[in-house]
Amino acid sequence: MARKRSMLAPDWWDFTTLPDDLLNDAAKLTPKDILQLSRPGFKVYFYDTIEDFYLAEALEYITAWKQSTADNPVGICGPIGPTEQLPLVARMVNELKINLFNSHFWGMDEWYVDGKELDSSNPISFEKADRDMCFNLIEKNLRMPDSNMHFPKADITPYIKSWESGIRCAVMQGGQGDTKHWAFNDPVKREGKYKDTPPTPEEFRKLTARVVDLHPVTCMQNARTSGGGVVTGIPMQALTVKPVQTWIAEKVSIWHAGTHDNAFGQRLTALMISKKITDSSVPMSLLADHPNVQFNYFRGGIGVCETEMH
Repeated sequence: MARKRSMLAPDWWDFTTLPDDLLNDAAKLTPKDILQLSRPGFKVYFYDTIEDFYLAEALEYITAWKQSTADNPVGICGPIGPTEQLPLVARMVNELKINLFNSHFWGMDEWYVDGKELDSSNPISFEKADRDMCFNLIEKNLRMPDSNMHFPKADITPYIKSWESGIRCAVMQGGQGDTKHWAFNDPVKREGKYKDTPPTPEEFRKLTARVVDLHPVTCMQNARTSGGGVVTGIPMQALTVKPVQTWIAEKVSIWHAGTHDNAFGQRLTALMISKKITDSSVPMSLLADHPNVQFNYFRGGIGVCETEMH
C-alpha cells in the first residue's frame, strides 16, 4: 500500500505519513501509560518540578565529567534546546571545584550558511550559546581546554575523528523537535530514490555527521523558539551529529520539558521506541535499536491530546 503524503510539507517525509491507527494509539496514552512503556534498554522517568527536571539534566554533565581522567577521557554531547541546564552546569562546576582539564564536550549542531558554519559571534550560533550560557561562566582555572571542545564545522572531518579517537562519550543529551528529531536528524525530502518510501532504518543508521537540509517544520520551530517567529531569519541547512556518532554514545538521554515538541509528539516517539517500531519518517523512533535510551519528562509538560478551542 502506498504511503500517505505529508499533511505538513508534501515534498517531505514526516510522522503524518504513518498509519492512522499508530497515530491514534499514541494520542490515547495517559501519563501512567507512558511510564509503563519502559523496557530493558529504554527507561522512562518523570520529574514533578521543573527545578528537579533541569537539575537532573545538569547533573548528567557533572556525572560524566567526574569520571574523566588523563588515561580515560570522558565527555558528553549536549544540545541547544533545551538550554536551561547550561548555567546550572557552570554553577555546579564552580561550586564543586571540578577541574575539567581532562573532560570533553561535543556540540550537537551548528547552522550552515553559504558553504560554511555560522560564525560563533552570530546571535543564533549554537556554539555561542554553549559558550555564553555555560563554558564562559566557569572559573578560568577549572575550564575545559578549547582543544577538548568539539563543535561541528564545514570541514567536518576533525569532528568525526574526535568521535573515533577513543574518548568515551558517556551520554548524548537531546531534546525532541516537532519533526520528532534528535539533533537535526530530520526526515528527508520525498525525492529521488525516496520519492515513494523513506530511507530504511538501516540506511538512516549509516549516516555520519554532515550538512543536512532542514524540514520546513524544523525551520518554523526554531523561528518560534529562537527568533520571535521570523522564519526568514533561520537557515535552511545545518551541520549535525548523526546516528553513527549517536551509537558511539553509551547512553542517549532525551529531555521533554513540554516547551519543544507537543503532547502528541512526546507520546508517539515513546510508544514507537518502546514497541520497537522503527521508521525514518520519525527519526527518533530509530533509537529503539540503541541499547541505552532514557526519556525524561517534566510531568507538568506532558499535556493531553484533547480538542480544546482557543
